[in-house]
Parts: sequence; C-alpha cells; structure tokens
Amino acid sequence: MRTGCLNSLQRNLYSITIPGYRNDCKFSTSLPSSVSRSSRLSIHCAVRFRPCIDIHKGKVKQIVGSTLRDSKEEDGSILVTNFVSDKSAAEFANLYEEDGLLGGHVIMLGADPLSKAAAFEALHAYPGGLQVGGGINVDNCLSYVEEGASHVIVTSYVFNNGQMDLERLKDLVHVVGKQRLVLDLSCRKKAEKISNTRLGIDEELVALLGMHSPIPVTYAGGVTVMNDLERIKTAGKGRVDVTVGSALDIFGGSLLYRDVVAWHKEQQALTV
Repeated sequence: MRTGCLNSLQRNLYSITIPGYRNDCKFSTSLPSSVSRSSRLSIHCAVRFRPCIDIHKGKVKQIVGSTLRDSKEEDGSILVTNFVSDKSAAEFANLYEEDGLLGGHVIMLGADPLSKAAAFEALHAYPGGLQVGGGINVDNCLSYVEEGASHVIVTSYVFNNGQMDLERLKDLVHVVGKQRLVLDLSCRKKAEKISNTRLGIDEELVALLGMHSPIPVTYAGGVTVMNDLERIKTAGKGRVDVTVGSALDIFGGSLLYRDVVAWHKEQQALTV
C-alpha cells in the first residue's frame, strides 16, 4: 500500500508515531522551512490529486504490489505487471502539465538505462512539475534536479534495518537541499501483510496522518471510486493529498482520469 513521501525537510526532523502501525508506512509530506512548529498543522488549505508515472524497462506500467521502494527485480524477485501503456512517459507528463497537475511522481521501477532515459524524457517534458524516485542516492540526486525534477524521492538509501540513517540524510540535504528532498515511507498495521493495490483505503491511517503529520502528506493506496477521494478529504481533514494509480482508466482501470482532475480543480477552487 502506498501512502506517499516527505517533502522539504524542515531544520528539525519530526518523528511521527502511529499507534498500531509498523514503521514501514508509506506517506508523503512537505513543509516550507519558514513554517513554525506551532502552526505546522494549519498550512495545508486544499486536497490535491498528485498523478504518477511508473516506469519499468522504459515503459509506463502499473505493477501489482509496487510501491515507491526501489525495485529489486535484478536480485531475483518477480514484478507482476498489471498494465502496460502504449504511451510514453513524456506523453503522460505533457498530459499532467496540460491539466495543471503539480507534484506528481515519476518512479523508475528498476535501474536499467531505458527506465532512466524515459524518466529524463518525462522531466524534460514537464520541467519543475514532477518529482522523481527509484535508485536515488547522494551521487545521482543532483543530476535529476538538473534534468528538471522538482524533488527527488529517496527510499531505501536513507533507511537501514528500519532505522533512518541520519548521516546519509544529511549528505543528501547538503547536496540537493532540503527543499527538494522527499522521503518515501511505507505503512501497514502490525502483523498484517498488504501486498496489492485496490484493497480499499485505510481511513484510520488517513485520519492519523491528517491529525499528526507535521507537514502536508500524500496518501496512496486503495482508491477505486470517486467517493474514496471524498473519504480521504474528510478523514484527513483536508490536510492529506492523494495519488491514484491502477484504478485510473489511463492505466487500465475504471476510474475516469477526467473525473479525478475535475474533482482536483474543484478542491483548488474552494480556496480562491
């Protein structure tokens, strides 16, 4: 189950303890460094839809059970493909730009040259509009920003046996800057295995994130119908953004992308 990433780390690193959940929780958040600790829960004014482009061997795909974690396929695990698009990553990037969708993520589900090239094409098509993740480390993070990424998404590089490697994190901040750094976290309830998408949203988790996250957070996992977006909005008290993957018609699902974009624009209009 995917629940997002931590954007723009503040001067102090906040730790969120979620009762009943393991530390491999997936969510994403962002906070300008100028926001004070006391006001951190009132900085988000509208729920946003954040789109995705998952790339595997140069093709835009939806992988069963995939997360923002780095693909380990080369080490022997098997990725089960749910959908393969005939459109390029750049075409999806153009679509998201046309629809005014910011903060989407491009994820390379593998370290192969074709996936990296496709990711670069997407970043070039929508410079400053997309985040990128998959195999990001201190040696290559800056190159993705230079190619047009608004942020880099980091997963296993800064985690070791379930603990954050603060030295590696500091190195990343030094190279790319905290304003462009996203931490991808995964979450599941203790003693519970969740290995697939379309299992329904976890309203309890969304509510906890909306209540306790010190910075805006993006939830991913289980959205299948339009009402799920409203449920996330309500449970997260308007502080939790949402990403949708396999359920969208552009990725072989039944949920209309155009309806989700229209919902997103309605949320933005509420703040004007």
